Amino acid sequence: MTFYRFLAGALPALALSAFAQSGTPALMTPLAHPDPRLATIHSQMGRAKAPGQVAISPDASTLAYTLRSEGSPIHLTSAVNPDPAKEKLVSPGSSTTCGNYSPVWSPDSQWLAYTSSCTTSQDKPGQDQIFLYSRATGESKQLTHLNGLFQEVAWAPDGKSLAFLFVQDASRSAGALAAMKPWAGVIGEDGVEVQRIYAVDVATGKGSFQSPLTLHVYEFGYSPSSKEITYIAADAPGENNWWVAQLYAAPIKMGQNDVPAQPRGVFDPNTSKSALHGLQIAVPRWSPDGKHIAFIGGLMSDQGSTGGDVWVVDAKGGEATDITPNIDGTPTFLSWTGNDSIGFVEDRSGHTLLTDYTVSTRKQDATQDLGETSIGGGSIKNAISVSTNGTLAFTKAGHDLAPEIWAGPFNAEKQITHLNDGAKPGAHTESVEWENEGFRVQGWLTYPASYDASKKYPLIVTVHGGPSASSGASFGGSVWAQLGYFVFSPNPRGSFGQGEKFTAANIKDFGYGDLRDITSGMDAIEKKVSIDKSREGLMGWSYGGFMTMFGVTQTHRFKAAVAGAGISDWKSYYGENSIDQWMVPFFGHTVYDDPAVYAKSSAIEYIKQVTTPTLVVVGDRDGECPAPQSFEFWHALRAEGVKTQLVVFPNEGHGFRDPAHIRDLEAREVAWFAENMPAK
Repeated sequence: MTFYRFLAGALPALALSAFAQSGTPALMTPLAHPDPRLATIHSQMGRAKAPGQVAISPDASTLAYTLRSEGSPIHLTSAVNPDPAKEKLVSPGSSTTCGNYSPVWSPDSQWLAYTSSCTTSQDKPGQDQIFLYSRATGESKQLTHLNGLFQEVAWAPDGKSLAFLFVQDASRSAGALAAMKPWAGVIGEDGVEVQRIYAVDVATGKGSFQSPLTLHVYEFGYSPSSKEITYIAADAPGENNWWVAQLYAAPIKMGQNDVPAQPRGVFDPNTSKSALHGLQIAVPRWSPDGKHIAFIGGLMSDQGSTGGDVWVVDAKGGEATDITPNIDGTPTFLSWTGNDSIGFVEDRSGHTLLTDYTVSTRKQDATQDLGETSIGGGSIKNAISVSTNGTLAFTKAGHDLAPEIWAGPFNAEKQITHLNDGAKPGAHTESVEWENEGFRVQGWLTYPASYDASKKYPLIVTVHGGPSASSGASFGGSVWAQLGYFVFSPNPRGSFGQGEKFTAANIKDFGYGDLRDITSGMDAIEKKVSIDKSREGLMGWSYGGFMTMFGVTQTHRFKAAVAGAGISDWKSYYGENSIDQWMVPFFGHTVYDDPAVYAKSSAIEYIKQVTTPTLVVVGDRDGECPAPQSFEFWHALRAEGVKTQLVVFPNEGHGFRDPAHIRDLEAREVAWFAENMPAK
């Protein structure tokens, strides 16, 4: 249940026909009188340009990157002597209405593959295709003519082919965050879409599937010989089974009647006798000598929210070895730097670290602390791009550091882009740490924009989702800070950033120890800054939405709350959501085997204790946190005479896509706190 700032979910079962099954898109009336300050605040905060995906050429000479605010083109700049005036712009044509993204360099650095919707007339309108840009000619040519969803394009090490994740004839984005299909037909059997690996010969444009229709693939990687692939996959439906996925390997079979080779099992967490038994794996990467495969393994609540330890397994198969046992932080992304060395990105108590590790000795060789920053540049969390000689490239941002692209050797990266020179954050944010019940807990405190220590200010506590995730450093401040609130974003037990024991500390204890960590953190910051204790609010999305629903049943400390895409009853949730496999590692058993442990953390069990006015918001097609959960919580509060309101956003999944809905959601949150925690 990963937290993304404006995300929501599915629909009360009795109301399905009114929204998801209607012949025309359902509409809703936006908030009549949103706070007039919001438009100005967004105008000021939206001035920063955000680099998105970044790829450094293997020869370390050139960087390709995208801007999140632009549909096109791809930007090319020198990685050695960057000059904005000499940047090249890459796009198939002159159109500015289509998108270009996901740049990936060929091994010889002469070709740049990228995905674009600037396709020819023979393709379905708006359908993405893969293009190849030639550094020699400066021209792009279209490589594919397929119909479906593309993700994670990668070149084979020999440069003769490239592969990608592909859902043929896709009707929706893959993954649990996207809006689910309307509930119709034979549920779980009709219209199941499988994401597979598809490889294309660069010379001919001909391609074929490289994984069977029986397996939904989540991530993959080439062997150094280009003759094999390794991938993480599970039976369909893909949204539900990532939590029980296994590691496979298979030979590449190009142009052989679209019949992929049968994979061999390399590692199965479900049968492993190691500490990974029943846990999750991600980011598979083959060693340069082809003998081993490394991956991130641990307790994870969402695909894409990667964190755990670094594990290595023989490429032929067998038991995996944890090479980072008892590490203080959480590795999130990795890349082999030699046959016996792995570099990885680590989330550690609010800091981002780059670490080089020796596999055979399980020892750290070198670490670079990037400070209180967040980095990225690819489709996988904290992904960085690495050249043949080890030059790194990534986007970097912090609370006081505007997002830019950085590149260079380990420990000697330099800023490449200057997209946001002179940009300043809208408010001050600092890391805070406190002790609670034997844990050292970390979080972020953002000050009101014009803080005056002689005045008292209201506080908004925002709880991240997951729970296996963390609130990181980001630039721009906060809308709440601009409106005169303190904002507290804690990383309580269950979060990434302090090792696997900390991440696993809320197993069978949802809502208890983690809530005590949060309130203990509130106590600590109340002693530090001028907070009006009579105006403290609570909000969150996904797991944060659950924590909001549960939190108001456990304490009257909060005077107002906003529960987004939350979970009110773990017992009914188990049978309603599209991702029930994620729950067993956290609860120990299925709900049918141990209903008591699910009831223990269900807000609905303690509903009579609630007095906090609570706004409940959700989308009508959320598969991760279905809207019946929000309906149930709202219904109970209303029956108990507690001030509440339920807003269901039509045609939205766990991740909102409609900009009008995103703006309206924020306006409703602002109005709710202003109404129920009014200034004195």
